[in-house]
Amino acid sequence: MTEEDATGIRAAGGVAWRPSGHGGVEVCLVHRPRYGDWSLPKGKLEPGEHPLLAAVREVAEESDVRAVPQVRLPSVRYRSEGRPKVVDYWSMRAVDTGGFQPDTEVDDLCWLDVDAAVARVSYPHDAQVLTAFAALPPVTGTVALVRHAHAGRRATWSGPDTARPLDAEGVAQARLLAPLVALVRPVRLLSASPRRCVQTLDPAAALLDLPIEVCGDFDEPKPGQQVDECALAAAGRLTTLAATGEPVAVCSQGKVIPGALARLTGREDDFGTAKGGGWLLAFAADRLLAADRL
Repeated sequence: MTEEDATGIRAAGGVAWRPSGHGGVEVCLVHRPRYGDWSLPKGKLEPGEHPLLAAVREVAEESDVRAVPQVRLPSVRYRSEGRPKVVDYWSMRAVDTGGFQPDTEVDDLCWLDVDAAVARVSYPHDAQVLTAFAALPPVTGTVALVRHAHAGRRATWSGPDTARPLDAEGVAQARLLAPLVALVRPVRLLSASPRRCVQTLDPAAALLDLPIEVCGDFDEPKPGQQVDECALAAAGRLTTLAATGEPVAVCSQGKVIPGALARLTGREDDFGTAKGGGWLLAFAADRLLAADRL
């Protein structure tokens, strides 16, 4: 079965890349014998599957490449078997390759520099995705930034607000977040101080076998503090974490995330983040290159 809605067929894939021997990068293409074409690895969503999870899964299934998503690329729309189809793409850093075995879906693959890949693909929309990938500066840091999951209402909690726990809805949201957080293969998990923030990362910590580090730079304002002050601290810490070059995951709060992203992007966009929602952040050195909603 596939994930289909009123707009038609939903699919996802990626531009999986690795360093080449001459200082550049090369990307992975697959050959499908059914269509006789060369294309980017992609496939249909499973029922209820998040597009980013599907993109990473399909790249692994079609090319035996395990990859870490970095930047969302342009989606493409076309008709397939008489129905409208939407394919979401991400750039992905290849971190492991298995022993590719040809089958009836994909019988060959190749790694090419981007110009050669643009010339090789069979469809203009794949060439457009590759061109968008080629325009990106090198990504040097990746952060999964999430807001804590649902924790009831502050007005109905009698204890200290920092001790307010996730409710049943929040526990379910945290479990859904865990595999998305794991996609970036974080080496560290950092959380704002409140209990609900730490609990939001608990399923990811169990999945990844990592400890959760409490970091006050991601807390909402305390008495006497201003929201802008907290946003500045959070933005600075995110930049510092990204500068290490190692992927990390962070759980913060609703009054902090919008201001931090506004400072990092220099834009006053709508960075409001639902409870249990989040962002995939990609940095080029100390500059935030992309902020894509999870």
